[in-house]
Amino acid sequence: MTFMEEFVAYCDEYGAPERIELLLCDINAVLRGKWLPGEQAEKLAKGGVRLPMSTYAPNILGYEVEATGLGIVVGDPDGYMQPISGTLKPVPWQDGNVAQVLVELTDTEGKISSLSTREMLRGVLKRFEQKGLRPVTASELEFYVLQARETSRAEPAPPKLTPDAQNYDMELLQRKEPVLTEILDAAAAQGLDTDTLIAEYGPGQFEVNFHHTDDALAAADTALMFRRLVRGVVARHGLEATFMAKPYADLPGNGMHLHVSLIDEKDRNVFDGGGPLSETLKHAVGGVLDSMRDMQAIFAPHLNSYRRFGLGSFAPAGPEWGMDHRGAAVRLPEIAGPGARLEHRIAGADVNPYLVFAAILGGILDGLDHPRDLPPPLDTSDGSQAPPLASDWSTAVEQFAQSELAKEIFGENYRHVYTEVRRDEIKELASIITPVEYRYYLSRF
Repeated sequence: MTFMEEFVAYCDEYGAPERIELLLCDINAVLRGKWLPGEQAEKLAKGGVRLPMSTYAPNILGYEVEATGLGIVVGDPDGYMQPISGTLKPVPWQDGNVAQVLVELTDTEGKISSLSTREMLRGVLKRFEQKGLRPVTASELEFYVLQARETSRAEPAPPKLTPDAQNYDMELLQRKEPVLTEILDAAAAQGLDTDTLIAEYGPGQFEVNFHHTDDALAAADTALMFRRLVRGVVARHGLEATFMAKPYADLPGNGMHLHVSLIDEKDRNVFDGGGPLSETLKHAVGGVLDSMRDMQAIFAPHLNSYRRFGLGSFAPAGPEWGMDHRGAAVRLPEIAGPGARLEHRIAGADVNPYLVFAAILGGILDGLDHPRDLPPPLDTSDGSQAPPLASDWSTAVEQFAQSELAKEIFGENYRHVYTEVRRDEIKELASIITPVEYRYYLSRF
């Protein structure tokens, strides 16, 4: 359907919206855009709503980064907002009739910007299509519910009467039923196909799993929009929610795990070995293991992301695999039948889902194109831990900057843009004097 056909169908079901929230996913998966009055929907359909192309790539502070070659250094030209088909949805946690739609920015010829992370993923999927394959994906997202803070500088705290360790606690789910049910209802209203919901280990921490789908673009859309939904619903209950990778120093972090299998043109799972581990699955695992260091800056994009890999963390910290080992970065829950798949467990919940999907699937492609031998799995007697991934942000960013695989997956220009944004963030955040420094140094010297 065209956007206007979708809009008419929306109005038939929900009534005319008072406004449409136009949502553009930037490099950090921060949603930027505009509010458009509902009666001006046709203006969007005709390309009459603009936003600077540089909106795709600000740093996490919201500033443009001159070294990217974007922004005012080139006159900060506009792009034209193009709604993404199938993403016009109600926003049930907002007062009144509010709709939202994901958008991209196009040039004067209608071509989507090369800065679009969603288009990065589409490019990787085209490479699978050329091989007669389709990825089937399902993500898992962890998040914390917090007491509402009075200022952005305040430390997080779990809701009152929350146990210190709540993993799989059914009574806790019952106590939080009003907010959790509203989250699931809002997800259903937006067509986000949730599966199970559990209480995770940390106080106030939860995990939602999504059903698998052979539409990886839609799966990444779902992960992106679910984060917005949770924060919006939780706020209505006087609480706060975060997908920050490591909100508490001494508690588990938030991850985004991705399950992947591949089906061929006859809908057969090519990872299915019928009992033993298939050669195709071995090659896929080898590819994602060997690409993990180059892609760490995608899986751990922010300063806080690296705290999740600390000692005693529940998160895997090295390129290792196992058959059913939750300490491994790549786990194989099933190796036979239609459910044969790998589970990639490195990424935090603070990522850009499109870039993570593209990085993992790009690693699988590299493994299929360049097969390599696998080390022994962690859950065998001869398995051993691999050297850990980088423990600091700068090292991971510089590895990405030099990566030929990153160039192959994302293109040379986007590798440059991503690197320069991260370098700028490192410089900006490193210049901030922290409360820890005042606490331990100010009165000592």
